Amino acid sequence: MNCCRMVQGVFMEPMENMYDVVVVGGGPAGLTAALYLARARYRVVVVEKEQFGGQITITSEVVNYPGVARTDGRALTETMRKQAADFGAEFLLTEATGLELDGDIKKVRTGRGTLSCFGVLLATGAHPRMVGFEGEADFRGHGVAYCATCDGEFFTGKEVFVVGGGFAAAEEGVFLTKYARHVTILIRGEDFTCAKSVADAARNHEKITVLTNVEVQGVYGNSAVRRLVYRNIVTGETTEYKAPDGETFGVFVFAGYEPATALVDGRAALDEAGYVVTDKNQKTSVDGLYAAGDVCIKSLRQVVTAVGDGALAATELERYAAEMQKKTGRKPAARQEGSRENSGSAAASSPSDAGGFFSEEIVAQLHSVFEKMARPLVLKLLLDGRPVSAELRSYMEELAGLTDKLSVEIVESSAGAELPCVQVCLPDGSRTRMTFHGVPGGHEFTSFVLGLYNMSGPGQALDEEVRKRIAAIDRDIEMQIMVSLSCTMCPDLVVAAQRIAAENPRIRTDIYDLNHFPEMKEKYQVMSVPCMIVNGGAPIFGKKNVEQLLALLEGAGT
Repeated sequence: MNCCRMVQGVFMEPMENMYDVVVVGGGPAGLTAALYLARARYRVVVVEKEQFGGQITITSEVVNYPGVARTDGRALTETMRKQAADFGAEFLLTEATGLELDGDIKKVRTGRGTLSCFGVLLATGAHPRMVGFEGEADFRGHGVAYCATCDGEFFTGKEVFVVGGGFAAAEEGVFLTKYARHVTILIRGEDFTCAKSVADAARNHEKITVLTNVEVQGVYGNSAVRRLVYRNIVTGETTEYKAPDGETFGVFVFAGYEPATALVDGRAALDEAGYVVTDKNQKTSVDGLYAAGDVCIKSLRQVVTAVGDGALAATELERYAAEMQKKTGRKPAARQEGSRENSGSAAASSPSDAGGFFSEEIVAQLHSVFEKMARPLVLKLLLDGRPVSAELRSYMEELAGLTDKLSVEIVESSAGAELPCVQVCLPDGSRTRMTFHGVPGGHEFTSFVLGLYNMSGPGQALDEEVRKRIAAIDRDIEMQIMVSLSCTMCPDLVVAAQRIAAENPRIRTDIYDLNHFPEMKEKYQVMSVPCMIVNGGAPIFGKKNVEQLLALLEGAGT
């Protein structure tokens, strides 16, 4: 059973949307800033669209953070988040979609509504960069991947190539040996560019071959990558790798990062590479807007420099917020230090002492959701004889036992249904709009509970124009979304699909944990998640928010 995690504040709209500071980005820089601001008694919320902790959470071993002998990225940043939460920082798991930076009161538009504040800290980090070789975009999700944690398992027992020579390429190459038969790292330069200890771990691994002075020319195939061509830039020799008959292989690209500056592009000053220009105090060219971490110009991109940026930006934002409080006469009420109700803490992932699926902290957070649900729901279970069915039944019965808003109904399985599954239904027996195939644990626990909240009403906030566009869809649409419970990007798409389905009875969404439905993976040649099929069409890969998904559905044919 993949243990569940839930972040307080994911489900409910903030009681009052005025903050001293809104931090956009929940990596080390953003978490540190939240800690400093909350400790100084300013009201601060961290808005994060994927997972709190940022890029470092995929790092399995951290040994160069001062004062911490050895840890992993997830544990390190979870400690940071808890420290900030204990001082009253708030957390909102949603995407920031726009900024209004004019005037004394700034606005941060999110998928959960608009937040008002005096100051904004941009700590959005960076995202993986595409190399641009032939076929890279065409085969994304069909053999070309960018996240070893999310997609490594799809290449169990297969050949894998890693493109890149930096820290990520070396470390993720080692990580991929857990799954791959063999890993070949292709470096365009003469050697790795990361620390020697990290490079040596890859170079000396028995399942890894390192090739230098090579660049990828292209990948080719049909429904999946079947052929890779790369060239030695010194000798000019071209090499072609072909998968054995009936096999596929993977190409993981780790070629650096691009700064995530879309929110401020054209507004704040950026350098020629797209990084945010700041002064020595992390202030941008826009009053009230500060930046910290990997989104900024800097010569060293490490956790230790990110937390330094966050601390410095926070102290400057304290001064700025104090000035704005005096100027406007408004003072956002800071949360009480150590308040569990509003701390935003992630629930412990261990089962409760009673031996159930949910810890006491998760149960307390679930009750806050159930109290907001407007109408009851029926969880219809279609089961088969596999152990996963017994697990799903126990899981749903325990969940329903926590509230009178949920009831469980065991249904005779029908031909063609991918079992086991749970259908979320209204008591009136109207068409099922949301089905999960498998057990919604891991990262999908939060998205499943959000789906219940959205189906029951009132649901997450939607812009009125978006609501009208959803209602205007006048044809039947079925979205099949394939996920991995370990994937941090899948919940975005799942939540968006379920939110849309909750608004329009002609739209339904089926979520599949590919671990239990390998036939789906084979049918669509899925080698990356999330993967979505709309009305039986071609696979669509990548996370999407409500507006992005809605635009896709509006343009989709019947």
